[in-house]
Amino acid sequence: MSKSYILSIDQGTSGTKAIIFDQNGEIVVKATATLKSYYPLPGFVEQDPQEIYENVLTAVEKCYKEFINVYGGDASSIISCGISNQRETFVVWDNNGEPLFNAVVWQCKRSVAICDELREDGHEKLVNAKTGLTIDPYFSATKMMWLQQNDASIDEAIKKGNAYFGTIDTWLLFKLTGHKKYCTDHTNASRTLFFNSFDLKWDEELLEIFNLKGLNLPEVKCSSVNYGESDFEGSLPNKIPITALIGDSHAAFFGEECFTSGMAKATLGTGSSIIWNTGQVAKQDKNGILTTIGWSMHDNVHYALEGVIVSCGSTLEWMKKQLGLFTSNDEIEAMATSVLSNEGVYVIPAFSGMGAPHWKKDWKASIHGLTFNSTKAHLIRAGLESIAFQIKDVVGAIESETQEKLKELKVDGGITSNLFLMQYLADILQTPVTNIGITDVSARGAALISGIGVEFWQNLEELPKPAYEGLETYIPNKDSAEIFDSYAVWLELIRNKND
Repeated sequence: MSKSYILSIDQGTSGTKAIIFDQNGEIVVKATATLKSYYPLPGFVEQDPQEIYENVLTAVEKCYKEFINVYGGDASSIISCGISNQRETFVVWDNNGEPLFNAVVWQCKRSVAICDELREDGHEKLVNAKTGLTIDPYFSATKMMWLQQNDASIDEAIKKGNAYFGTIDTWLLFKLTGHKKYCTDHTNASRTLFFNSFDLKWDEELLEIFNLKGLNLPEVKCSSVNYGESDFEGSLPNKIPITALIGDSHAAFFGEECFTSGMAKATLGTGSSIIWNTGQVAKQDKNGILTTIGWSMHDNVHYALEGVIVSCGSTLEWMKKQLGLFTSNDEIEAMATSVLSNEGVYVIPAFSGMGAPHWKKDWKASIHGLTFNSTKAHLIRAGLESIAFQIKDVVGAIESETQEKLKELKVDGGITSNLFLMQYLADILQTPVTNIGITDVSARGAALISGIGVEFWQNLEELPKPAYEGLETYIPNKDSAEIFDSYAVWLELIRNKND
């Protein structure tokens, strides 16, 4: 039997990865292409829609060439493509497929005032009940409102029915299929504030409240269906079916096989997303935790609770670039362990506000407890500890919401190579933390979903199990009193910031 391969595209904020997986779910070849962001004003973050698309084409072309020329692969053996994408980032374009504005990135804070107005007008409870989300600039809708209010050409296009909204998956699909397909999946739709995550449709009442009734919205489908086909502008010799669209955090959730209730994953990247399998719909209205759609297939929708953390790796990156505390990420662990404790130094990493469970969009970052004895090692340790503290905040809120104890936390992302942080996280959660040792887990999740979409695998049980060559589980130390004391100080600092 000839081998089969799946092309997976992971389009992220900092760049695109194109990876070909084999039928065992293992990486065969991989290519990357970096992507620029633009910052026209403080708090504003944009990307060029055409650059995003070309970024994908570049990565795919490099990946395919290596597959053929180095690996010796056969083009006809690539059976499908799956796409995972940076969530909440969106593009709006006209009837001709021309962008009306730059892509507005999930990190962008331009709609803070609009969010305040919506809350003051009493819409928070309704939005939460319909979407499972909270009113925050993190999500797409309020930034779309900002464009409508501040760009006359976009306002006119909406009124004339000539404005087409799409998250990045939709934009890529539209472009890759020659403008033939205008669709998204449940996971991406559920991150916009336009979509009723329980009725599974775009919500007319919310669009009315947001004054966006004339905005065109894509057809919403399951994560694993045939969305169309593409040869990636000739990068491939033949067209292949695109059989998966899924948000990147959801793809990682699927790729880490969090298929049973009480399992959760944390992706530790620029920010972090903790997604917890609920096993059922959970309409959330307290504790600052969101309800989201984990994935969908075979007309079944799988729900999850999510806590979004805005600043994780970005905190360390700030320390490197702005403060010059270190030059390579390889230095961080040794510096953190060179001191016995944080010695009272804490970082509240609210560089772009705070996400779950606090949802304080207007907070600024702060450093506490500095003395003349404080060194850069204390600051770096405090930065790492802030990641663990934020995850503890989220896990505690979800446990309170579900009345269920976390069974295991699976982790992925570049920061997981820091053994100090991994053990600290296990200790503070008092729960095993498992790094499954799989790189590019979002891409893997998209590939697996795509394989189900093309019916190479029929169900979850048939999915290939990962090799787990780099698997490592961190068991919590029972004597963690000092860590709990540090966390108590963190909570006090958070309370004082609230005041």
